[in-house]
Amino acid sequence: MFSKFKSVLSLYVIGCSLLLPLSSAQSAVFNPESFTLDNGLEVVVISNHRAPIVTQMLWYKVGAADEDVGESGNAHFLEHLMFKGTKRFKSGEFSALIAKNGGQENAFTSWDYTAYHQTVAKDRLEMVMELEADRMTGLILDDEKVLPEREVVREERRSRVGNSPGAQLGEVMRASQFLNHPYRIPIIGWDHEIEALNTETALAFYRKWYAPNNAVLVISGDVTVDEIKPLAEKYYGVIPSKEIPERIRIAEPPQNAARRVIKESHLVTNPSVTIRYLAPSYRTAGNNDPYALQVLDEIIGSGATSKLYKKLVIEEKLAASVGTSYSPNAYDQSTFALYISPRPGVEIDEAEKHLRQEISDLIKRGVSQDEVDRAIARMVDAAVFARDSLAAAPNVIGRAITTGGSVEDVEAWPERIGAVTSEQINNLMEKVFIDNQSVTGVLLPAKRVE
Repeated sequence: MFSKFKSVLSLYVIGCSLLLPLSSAQSAVFNPESFTLDNGLEVVVISNHRAPIVTQMLWYKVGAADEDVGESGNAHFLEHLMFKGTKRFKSGEFSALIAKNGGQENAFTSWDYTAYHQTVAKDRLEMVMELEADRMTGLILDDEKVLPEREVVREERRSRVGNSPGAQLGEVMRASQFLNHPYRIPIIGWDHEIEALNTETALAFYRKWYAPNNAVLVISGDVTVDEIKPLAEKYYGVIPSKEIPERIRIAEPPQNAARRVIKESHLVTNPSVTIRYLAPSYRTAGNNDPYALQVLDEIIGSGATSKLYKKLVIEEKLAASVGTSYSPNAYDQSTFALYISPRPGVEIDEAEKHLRQEISDLIKRGVSQDEVDRAIARMVDAAVFARDSLAAAPNVIGRAITTGGSVEDVEAWPERIGAVTSEQINNLMEKVFIDNQSVTGVLLPAKRVE
């Protein structure tokens, strides 16, 4: 629900509102159409007539980083509770109706947004729009529903984090990376604070943030904007707007020292080292730097053709796996990570030493314009295939808008990524790969006790 992964979708999650959007004639990614209802709900429609299927995604501009102090996990907890029923539909009826009509549905929470989605046959779209609109303001909760679900969430945390040394290390790394900003807190929450969540905290969060003027409705599939507009007006347009508080995020202080976190566990069979650096997101950068970091990510750490893989896995035979990870789709600061897992027989210290040497060599030697051009070509080629996916467009557009971007930013992605140069990347590496702005996480098997 809240794990990180690299995918074609990450190439598109655009959010730099300071860049000038392309005109509609130049738009070339998903070619969406959009409108805004009188109550403030933003609606985006992406026509995809390959099959008589439709995906509806409703995104709320609120996530774990917007929770009140001491109520970590409340956003994710409410996501669970949104399936517990309204005056019109009893608990569980939402999911039962969708399943009965051959559809699929789910939801997910991040630090910056919460999203609910359904995929159904085109002739069932009106049904899911009615269901989703109903629970936007009609949710009914009581202790009988809430308290058992709280234990479900606690069990989810135990299974995802309590039994995973890597997840435990990741939590402490993030808490070390962000000293003050709420990104330091796990999306699922700390267990002792989840235990204190209740009906009142969930309803307060719901009433504070869930409203049409704090949401984005994205519909993709065998539909047109002319078909969607009257349905959106009928089901969502009648919901009154409300005053939404400003998203106040505590600023992160300057970081002046490298941090190191070590986790040992008997459950670890493959040791690893991860180095994370603070990096700009689309919204915080205010320039083209996030696009340059995406291209750098592609060049040095994406797959078997990347520079790190060829050097440390194939040539030097030190690593079983190596790579990088960067996602610019954060409302606030992001991170750029590099990781390595050594081959059996190679000490973890030796693997880390070589990874750091590669980082140093990258900064000194840089990347060539030919490498940049080839990476951009691969990224743009991969992007073309995303248009065929029913889920790609609503995921990309929803993430963009909820993190400060726009439809125009999404559509401008090919041109902006194509403007990246080797000089820009080489200058940027010196600004991002700074030891004092990094956290190193080491995952090790537990030492045997003689």
